Amino acid sequence: MTLTEQVARHIENLIVFGQLDSGERIYEAAMAKKMEVSHGSIREGLLLLEKRHLVKNVPRKGAFVTELDDFFVRSLYETLELYLCHTGCKLARQWQTEDLERLEQLNQKMEDHYHNNDLMAFLDLGIEYTKASLAYADNYFIVSAIEDLWPSARRCAFVAFKRGGKRVLEDNLEHMRESIGALRDRDEHKLVSVLHRYAVQQCQQVCEAVSGT
Repeated sequence: MTLTEQVARHIENLIVFGQLDSGERIYEAAMAKKMEVSHGSIREGLLLLEKRHLVKNVPRKGAFVTELDDFFVRSLYETLELYLCHTGCKLARQWQTEDLERLEQLNQKMEDHYHNNDLMAFLDLGIEYTKASLAYADNYFIVSAIEDLWPSARRCAFVAFKRGGKRVLEDNLEHMRESIGALRDRDEHKLVSVLHRYAVQQCQQVCEAVSGT
């Protein structure tokens, strides 16, 4: 991992886990001193995070954490649903035994982390699970776009968890089990229905957490 990636990952985690608030300014000098790196490394990391939708760089004003509001959350989940339904249907048609075994193994590991109350490992495995489901995406733009959406997906998942607790994780696991069942049956219509319900439910949970309702 390059220094730029390390810097970006550190700041990403500060944003994802709420140590930097929505709309908060990120001061390059203070961050560089704290991380013991150059201003240039911080600047490069922030540019990378802007590409990943976590930071907004404003000319002559500085870098700010992207506002996590209703519009942002709904835009995120609508986009994820479109991409994941498209690639999921390809997976349903083309999966090989090792693909399904991989998804089932990741699902079991997530179940274990759920019972051990290990939230960070649970979230990271959720991303790994979704990446594994892209085995047959065969589309450069979709894969690149989803890669850039992962940090925001992690951020929203944590926000939902802070509000809804373990119920949110239980919902994730239930949708995962249903999606694996649909894949096993090569049932594209059922898979699309599961992914749609998941996106709508997760979006609602995050919006409620953001608005405080």
